[in-house]
Amino acid sequence: MNRITTVVLGILLLTAGSSFAQQSIPQIQQARDVQVGNKTCPISGRAIGEMGPPYKEQYKGKVYNLCCGGCVATFESDPEKYSKIAQDDAAQNGQYQDTNQ
Repeated sequence: MNRITTVVLGILLLTAGSSFAQQSIPQIQQARDVQVGNKTCPISGRAIGEMGPPYKEQYKGKVYNLCCGGCVATFESDPEKYSKIAQDDAAQNGQYQDTNQ
């Protein structure tokens, strides 16, 4: 009976540990991402915060601010285009300097 209890307890601990590890990976990745810091939405042209809390969109290790949830699909349809617009905005405002150029 003790052997069965030990096996069941071991399986539960392994399952809980792997679940925790999987949840931690996005948090680690998010901490490594560079905040571009754009103050204007690259899709609508509205000021970030004007429509409520900004939406964050990650692309190629960088996090971009969007004014609202309605802009997410547009950003995702052409992230290369909209990330460039956001980076240019942030650079003009002294918020961002691309170190990968």
